[in-house]
Amino acid sequence: MNVKIGNHNINYIDEGSGTLLVMLHGWGSNIELFNGVVNFAKKGYHVVAMDMPGFGKSDEPAEPMNVDAYVSFVLDFIKELYPNEKEIIFLGHSMGGRIIIKLASGINEGRIKTDFTIPKIILTDSAGVIPVKTAAQKKRSSRYKFYKNLITKSGLIKIWPGAMDKLQKKFGSADYAAASPVMRKSLVMAVNEDMTPYMPAVTQPVLLIWGDADTATPLSDGKKMEELMPNAGLAVINGAGHYSFLDNLYAYNKILGSFLGIKM
Repeated sequence: MNVKIGNHNINYIDEGSGTLLVMLHGWGSNIELFNGVVNFAKKGYHVVAMDMPGFGKSDEPAEPMNVDAYVSFVLDFIKELYPNEKEIIFLGHSMGGRIIIKLASGINEGRIKTDFTIPKIILTDSAGVIPVKTAAQKKRSSRYKFYKNLITKSGLIKIWPGAMDKLQKKFGSADYAAASPVMRKSLVMAVNEDMTPYMPAVTQPVLLIWGDADTATPLSDGKKMEELMPNAGLAVINGAGHYSFLDNLYAYNKILGSFLGIKM
């Protein structure tokens, strides 16, 4: 399905009936990866998931989007398609979790006005905790800054415009290297924003589902969120990585079903 939200053509799915359950995917991902979860959750809920701007089959934004911009997009999407919903449950993976944390905290604190409430939240291998850099990462960061200063201050960037792009690809993450210039800026803004100050304001019942082998957002992040969110509980899937719902769909759906009241 397709809908126009602002200047973006947005691809989305809409299945099932009942209380609205909105799923937000992670960085570099898309709604197709949620298929196994959607097919299970739609047995008890009205499930909606969209490819956010810059991902999947949706349009890329003309300007970089930070977390606040993605929160605004989600609200615009809901206002356009589901304006009469009074309760919406949110499920987010990775970057999607980061968006939900900021959205829920803003609603709870009155910074964001909506016509709906959020009774429950599910965060899966969620982003939001800024990692502590290892010695190797600090060294790599220092090397990047050295070469960046060399390129800009020496004037090399004027005679070789692609130098900075090559440098960023060399020292950036795989997600960064694969992204367009607009999405690279979006990624930098997102990963550099610490969500921990917002977590105590997320007072809804929160189910945290984590793979213990997750290296992108390690299990320690889930434990941190459980500490900071007043009504959060952490469920761990042994042997699963950052995409715990793909690595062990059965275990994931069993945990999710227990929280949402859906039978396997």
